[in-house]
Amino acid sequence: MDPEFWSQAQRAELIMKEIKSAKNWMESFNRAQNHLDDLEVLLEFFDAGEATEEELDSKYADCVAYIDDLEFRSTLNKQEDELSCIIEINAGAGGTESCDWSAMLFRMYQMWGERSGFKVSTLNYQAGDVAGIKTAELEINGEYAYGMLKGENGVHRLVRVSPFNSQGKRMTSFSSVFVHPLIDDRIEVNINTADLDWDTFRSSGAGGQHVNKTESAVRVRHLPSGIVVECQQERSQHQNREKALQMLKSRLYERELERQFQEKSKVESTKMKNEWGSQIRSYVLDDRRVKDHRTGYQTSQTDLVLDGYIDDFLKTYMMNKTVGFTEDED
Repeated sequence: MDPEFWSQAQRAELIMKEIKSAKNWMESFNRAQNHLDDLEVLLEFFDAGEATEEELDSKYADCVAYIDDLEFRSTLNKQEDELSCIIEINAGAGGTESCDWSAMLFRMYQMWGERSGFKVSTLNYQAGDVAGIKTAELEINGEYAYGMLKGENGVHRLVRVSPFNSQGKRMTSFSSVFVHPLIDDRIEVNINTADLDWDTFRSSGAGGQHVNKTESAVRVRHLPSGIVVECQQERSQHQNREKALQMLKSRLYERELERQFQEKSKVESTKMKNEWGSQIRSYVLDDRRVKDHRTGYQTSQTDLVLDGYIDDFLKTYMMNKTVGFTEDED
């Protein structure tokens, strides 16, 4: 109610985000309470012979599903969990097979983001020589995007009968996925401009004649850390420079988080291994099986998984992470 509240727009925006987050948690709690109240009323109707057992079971399942989802979201309690994120996908060894597999993962995360109500945009896209992609970056913009997807860090393995092999052999392909938090004004990262080396180039992605004829894409190298970031999302070089700088700050912030995690691991006993860069999941298409090696969770619905229905994997990982687990060696 302070008339001077909006005089500092940046500070006001941060406070409004905090208020919105608090309201969302209160609304979620109230909805959970409503689910429980409705279940108790239906139980009274069932005891009086005015409701069927099927109706009671259905309402109970709805109640449990909502509370399970709320419990999952309660695990996203770190500052960086609330942030948007960038998903970086890189083809591994295997040539065309791995490039095609990377494109399948790109589509999977794109469909998951759109279905989950996030704003999804392509920041960088380098096509493979024959098919698929060599490397690509997706921005998933929305609250808790990073918290929900951070468990996707690691190597994803595909086993299938190859469409690129004339003999129809069973092939194994690998792609690495890195999920970076996209920092906003709530987190301050200072960069010395003298430490930056900028370069420009023509975009290789879609975007019309303007993108293809002008050097609007940018590449920045942070000299002290060696981190390199590329951006070709926007039509103008100025906009791409701003986005690339935000991406660089996010990588530096993530590196600091990883350093803190490793320092913490030295002094704390934990069952969970450091999963950065390790093989986390196998997608065996001809056996119709997708299995997470960290939690043991698996499903036979391979088509649904590749269409972006990965919520059960995300939730199982986060729920297991809260109590710790050992990695499955399968």
